[in-house]
Amino acid sequence: MSALTRFAQSRLAWTILLLTALGLEACALFFQHVMKLDPCVMCIYQRLAVLGVLTAGLIGVIGHGYRLIRFLGVLLWGVSAAWGLKLALELVEMQTNPSPFSTCSFLPEFPEWMPLHEWFPSVFLPTGMCTDIPWEMFGITMSQWMVVAFSTYLIALVVFIVPALMPSKKA
Repeated sequence: MSALTRFAQSRLAWTILLLTALGLEACALFFQHVMKLDPCVMCIYQRLAVLGVLTAGLIGVIGHGYRLIRFLGVLLWGVSAAWGLKLALELVEMQTNPSPFSTCSFLPEFPEWMPLHEWFPSVFLPTGMCTDIPWEMFGITMSQWMVVAFSTYLIALVVFIVPALMPSKKA
């Protein structure tokens, strides 16, 4: 357990979390701006959840030596990954069982004090429809891949939560 604890409390572990989320964000922007695939509002919300995981990784990179800071990182990691998984599952449901009564909105419902779609429209303004499936890899849709990604984040969280929150050993 001590090797897992050292790793969970290391800058490297938190950097890996940060870099995987950064990679997902880069992929999303590549799909949107290079491949010209329009993101739906649920995709935008998932993008925000990935940004939460990225921010958790950044918090951990900066404060990996402090238990309270690791706790904040773990908390944001868990909330973001769970919310992202919920959104991804909802989008998979919309795409596999489309219904005219169950649709997503055209504009994101960000708080009035934080209209991200107005501040950064090239990143947070949805232009696609939730029921569209514009891309697949190995027969798996993008929303299904996001279920895999968020599930992986949650599994990693379960493995790392106890070791990450244990008191740091001073050398």
